[in-house]
Amino acid sequence: MKAPDKRQYHSETRSEAAERTRARILDAGKFLFSRKGIDATTIAQIAKRAGVSEPTVYAVVKSKAGLLHTLMHDAIFGPRFKDAHQKLEGLGDPVQRIAMSAHVARAIYEGESAELSLLMKSSAFSPELRKTNQSFEALRREMQRERIDALFAAKRARKGLTKEAAATLLWMLTSREVYHKLVHESGWSPDAFQAWLEQTLLEALTDEPASDRDA
Repeated sequence: MKAPDKRQYHSETRSEAAERTRARILDAGKFLFSRKGIDATTIAQIAKRAGVSEPTVYAVVKSKAGLLHTLMHDAIFGPRFKDAHQKLEGLGDPVQRIAMSAHVARAIYEGESAELSLLMKSSAFSPELRKTNQSFEALRREMQRERIDALFAAKRARKGLTKEAAATLLWMLTSREVYHKLVHESGWSPDAFQAWLEQTLLEALTDEPASDRDA
């Protein structure tokens, strides 16, 4: 019988400990950011709440900006997004991929709302939050580019629409602002939002006839 590999055991133990430390730091940051605001929270306060040293916080997340970026990334691209994106990747029809963008948008903002709603409210005017939001908006637009390219390559884009205009419309219609105005401010259900957005994206971007969608 082969003896256990002690090096592998110790490596796995260190990895698990590092993951627990990371989780404590993220939880501490989210708690403090949500209650004190991003700008008023210090690395020292995060370290104290997480039960680690300040150098450990810096080693794991680099800075408050790094911590905020990690929190937003984990919330936005969590299980809801992964499930929606997997379904998107399984589609070959470029028109269906445009429609599936509604599901992806819903997944992103449901995940964000569930994980970071208090943080977003308490730090609504934070320059750091604005900067981080801008970086994620640029990433979101870049991730959508392939869907627009595929739509135009298949000659399924709405007549008269340029590729750049289509990319802008997809990015704008799937934005956080649209989701919040309809779901949080107007009381729409996430299902209603997704259905409306899917229909709107098809009408705005594709040559899909309304009769085909309603059949």
